[in-house]
Amino acid sequence: MNEIKIINKSLEYADSFRDALDSVARERMWLAYTEAPPYEHMRKFVSGLIRDSDIQVYAVLGDTVVGWCDITRRKREVFAHTGSLGMGIVKPHRGKGLGSRMMEEVIKQARANGMEKICLEVYSHNAAGIALYKKFGFAEEGKKIREAKLDGKYFDEYVMGLIL
Repeated sequence: MNEIKIINKSLEYADSFRDALDSVARERMWLAYTEAPPYEHMRKFVSGLIRDSDIQVYAVLGDTVVGWCDITRRKREVFAHTGSLGMGIVKPHRGKGLGSRMMEEVIKQARANGMEKICLEVYSHNAAGIALYKKFGFAEEGKKIREAKLDGKYFDEYVMGLIL
């Protein structure tokens, strides 16, 4: 069996990243997406990350992205010291430590890039995600009640942050 590698963003993997995002989004549980944007949109997104020196890593098995984690620096001057984190892992590869491996790498890169704070939002039912974030020192900063609604169900969302 091939080992899963953690690699930096690359246009070479943009389509596979889109497929991984689509897989997680179609679970309709974890992301604000219910399906991934078109391939061309995702290629532009990755190109923008590269252009802006934003952070993104992939968990790759062979040539297939099975997870991702990114931190995009906020653009407005008053927020430029912060970045927003997003991540996901396709279902068959959860619970294997990939989240921790990716988090270690993006936090290391955020510190090296002079970022001062990482922010994220996570659904309150995502116990594994919340545990991962707390493991890395993220603290709950607030709760948005009934922030999302999908298939007739409401989801609360935690706002979490990590001061670097």
